Amino acid sequence: MKNIWQDLPRPFFVLAPMEDVTDTVFRRLIADCGRPDLFFTEFTSVEGLESVGRAKVIHRLRYTEEERPLIAQIWGITPENYFESAKLAREMGFDGLDINMGCPVPKIIKQGACSALITNPSLAGEIIAAAKEGAGDMPVSVKTRIGFNEVNTEEWTGFLLEQGIAALSVHGRTVKQMSKVDANWDEIAKVAKLRNQMNITTPVIGNGDVASYQQGLDFVEKYGVDGIMIGRGVFQNPWIFNPDKDIESVTLLERLQLMQKHVQMFQ
Repeated sequence: MKNIWQDLPRPFFVLAPMEDVTDTVFRRLIADCGRPDLFFTEFTSVEGLESVGRAKVIHRLRYTEEERPLIAQIWGITPENYFESAKLAREMGFDGLDINMGCPVPKIIKQGACSALITNPSLAGEIIAAAKEGAGDMPVSVKTRIGFNEVNTEEWTGFLLEQGIAALSVHGRTVKQMSKVDANWDEIAKVAKLRNQMNITTPVIGNGDVASYQQGLDFVEKYGVDGIMIGRGVFQNPWIFNPDKDIESVTLLERLQLMQKHVQMFQ
């Protein structure tokens, strides 16, 4: 299997994984407005996938061929389940696997999962190793934040980069900050600089507060990242990945037609 991360153009744009938002219908809708270079699924529990309740969560991994290239994102705390879920994702034909180490939702953190792994690097390392083993030649990446209660960018992301991951997406806030402060792109820049110092080719993707395609290009130039991940910005502008579509020129009728199309596709 090709490493999709190495095949992407530079710079590249990614639609961020968002719970109960970026399902197969939403991804196709955004592709029609302006296709990003890469899609992510919603994040899916490995504990759910490897249990009798698989049928209740596997819909999060539903996709169509028109959504490629597509990365399956998973989360959880059990390395053995990561191994099995990685094998499943490979069998399902995904272009890559991503481990969620950034979700700040309190009920998730209480389980020791997602961003809680920032405080538990030994388990994080076990999880990455298990996922890589299960994935075989399918690339395994990580999405995370710059720290838990305090900024800890270089120590934490340096540890992740040492694990031989295929790519690293960094949201420029700590877990404690949630989304209540501006994203700290200077800290994201430190990750790209650290990657260069380590003399490795792991792509670094910046995430946080990007509101337009041009701003994404400007941030690539200013902060040295390889790609831009956009999440909430797509709510204000579903055409955000289309460099030829000026949001100021979008009419009310176009917005209403897009809403209608979304409902029809979802049904």
